[in-house]
Amino acid sequence: MKALQFEQAVEAILKRERRYDPLAYLFLKEALDFTLKRAAEANNGEPRHVSGRELCVGYRDLALEQFGPMAATLMYEWGVRESGDIGEMVFHLIDEQMFGKQESDTKEDFAAAFDFDDAFVTPFQPQKKRQAVAPVAEKVLS
Repeated sequence: MKALQFEQAVEAILKRERRYDPLAYLFLKEALDFTLKRAAEANNGEPRHVSGRELCVGYRDLALEQFGPMAATLMYEWGVRESGDIGEMVFHLIDEQMFGKQESDTKEDFAAAFDFDDAFVTPFQPQKKRQAVAPVAEKVLS
């Protein structure tokens, strides 16, 4: 996929849908490349299709690797607030023929793949705050 074609596809998406920042789409492309590479390495070097959930996990891991404690802020600025947003962007790019899909792929595959606060906020909270939240969460979940 050529960079110019990808940028043109994102421009086309933004003409009809402004929910996500253009940088969110560019990062999604990086996350897909990251996830495909990871999947191939786990598959004896053979490329394979990745599921929506796998892409979300790759997206999360790459965001943490590249942005650390700023990941939550960037996601918020880009309009990405839950894993379902990743699916929305993927399907925008599928509509523009930038990403491929299998018949079984759906937007629902991306829903609730991970909790954004657990991924991007909690790991960077001071230890005391995390310990104070744990007993409250335990009571709520019981």
